[in-house]
Amino acid sequence: MKRREAVGLAGGMGLASWVAFGVLSMVVIGREGAPLFMDHGLLAWSLGHRPEVAVALARGLTATGTGVTPYALVAVAGVVVGRTLPHRLLAAASGLACLGAGQALRYGVMTWIARARPPHTDWDTHASGWSFPSGHATTAALTAGLVILAIWVRAPRGRTPVCLVVGCWGALVGLTRVYLGVHWFTDVLGGWLFAVGWLGVCLCAAIRWPPTRLSRKPHWGTKE
Repeated sequence: MKRREAVGLAGGMGLASWVAFGVLSMVVIGREGAPLFMDHGLLAWSLGHRPEVAVALARGLTATGTGVTPYALVAVAGVVVGRTLPHRLLAAASGLACLGAGQALRYGVMTWIARARPPHTDWDTHASGWSFPSGHATTAALTAGLVILAIWVRAPRGRTPVCLVVGCWGALVGLTRVYLGVHWFTDVLGGWLFAVGWLGVCLCAAIRWPPTRLSRKPHWGTKE
């Protein structure tokens, strides 16, 4: 794939996600943060299906979507994708910058929209701050996207099953937030859309202005 085609693909993916996120945000704002189409139903289902083992598993999984774990995964992905020590350090730093900047931007959007969480009586884990978009869902989706990108570049064989596992992890972290009662489903959906949009921006920038080659045979050509 040539560089122009790769930029177009990443840009199109990001633009579509930003448009969908913008529409969803406007609906949330217009409804003054009230629950939307699937929110009540999925929360009610979660409240009725909470055996102790499932709750414990959900708490353990949701814990991997915040704190040190996402940054460690992105750093390892950067080290794996590079071929030399400078390239590995640059790839890890770029991935961490993408993740950190995405989290900061999401926090600003969350504070601006200021949507309330579900009732505290429905919570089965700790949570803080406003609700939309979900921080755990955004962080896990961003992390999964960056890790999948590294796997796709460095593992030409057998990469599909591994990428599916990583993608499922990113999605499940978001869903645990609904299951544990601390987010509406549309908060999680907003987090996923935000993450894909931000990944599109970062990929577009990295492809158009690559600081250095991270592989001997890049997937796009050198011609514009």
